[in-house]
Amino acid sequence: MKLIDLVNPSVLTQPVYEPGRPIDDVARELGLDPAGVIKLASNENPLGSSPQALAAMRQALERVALYPDGGCGVLRHTLAKKFDVTAEQIAVGNGSNELLELLGHLFLRPGDEVVMGTPAFIVYKLVTLLFGAKPIEIPLVNHVHDLDAMAAAITPATKLVCLPTPNNPTGTTNPPAKLREWALSLPDHVVLVIDEAYGEYLEDLVDWNPLIAAGRKVIVLRTFSKIYGLAGLRIGFARASAAMAGLLQRVRQPFNVNSLAQAGAIGATTDDEWVRSCRLSNSEGLAQLSRGLTELGLEFVPSFANFLLVKVGDGAAVFKSLQQVGIIVRPVAAYGMPAWIRITIGNPDENVRVLGALRSLLVENLSC
Repeated sequence: MKLIDLVNPSVLTQPVYEPGRPIDDVARELGLDPAGVIKLASNENPLGSSPQALAAMRQALERVALYPDGGCGVLRHTLAKKFDVTAEQIAVGNGSNELLELLGHLFLRPGDEVVMGTPAFIVYKLVTLLFGAKPIEIPLVNHVHDLDAMAAAITPATKLVCLPTPNNPTGTTNPPAKLREWALSLPDHVVLVIDEAYGEYLEDLVDWNPLIAAGRKVIVLRTFSKIYGLAGLRIGFARASAAMAGLLQRVRQPFNVNSLAQAGAIGATTDDEWVRSCRLSNSEGLAQLSRGLTELGLEFVPSFANFLLVKVGDGAAVFKSLQQVGIIVRPVAAYGMPAWIRITIGNPDENVRVLGALRSLLVENLSC
């Protein structure tokens, strides 16, 4: 019997997530100096990592011979204090991606449905398909989630409703008052998954604690990958009712978060000055890149996150051309937008460089 005959058939049709290309891979493939390649593809922090996180990890290096805290106790208490909840309401994962998969373990069976916007973070769909459930994709309107249409799509088979704010790949968000009103209108048999991966870049967020305290089935996801600059550690967390967090604890793997990641996250959680400075830098970078794209006559979606979605005509071709000059961006054909690319906000020099490269491409196209 062939190996493939033993495999769960649904795995063979499961889409595969394609991350932004690593700098070293692009440099090796194209014969470029890695030091001259910039990556503006995965919405990483161009300023690096939280200094307090780095200091905490250096101390934790002395203890890596020991297993990590399996319950992430210190981190959960630190997060609970920051978000004004109890430690029992916090669950920690190997990135917020793992928490999405754990929600699949908890709630999804073949025949169940998950309501989500499109385009939105593709992992919602991947997790849904992995567990044999059905993704119900509701098109965005003017690049923003259509909350009314999402609510109307809920059926007795709906288990999860996924709502990122801001959204990836558009960078858009719904007004907080509208979000709260909408969440309160959802039926009791669905779990609302609020994904705030880019939440720290927003000045005005919904306070979900009252809804959770009132018994609403709301779970809020956060990550340390973005503004805190800890993407390489893979660590995220969920805030929910104690009952919901307790269920997540049941289905996670033992020691699912390593000790360096826990230490870095503890340090980052209290680094409020870092968050403020990164938010300011990102705001300035958004303005810089937006001005430049406007001058080039390129359409883009105004963003509340740390990236811009830009219409360039042939996203795959522009992606390849930018790689040739050492600039990695993200094509978004997988999100149903082949004419667009997503550009992470870089530092001022990186923003100037990508704008210059786009200008050169436009000149070349005009001269053809």
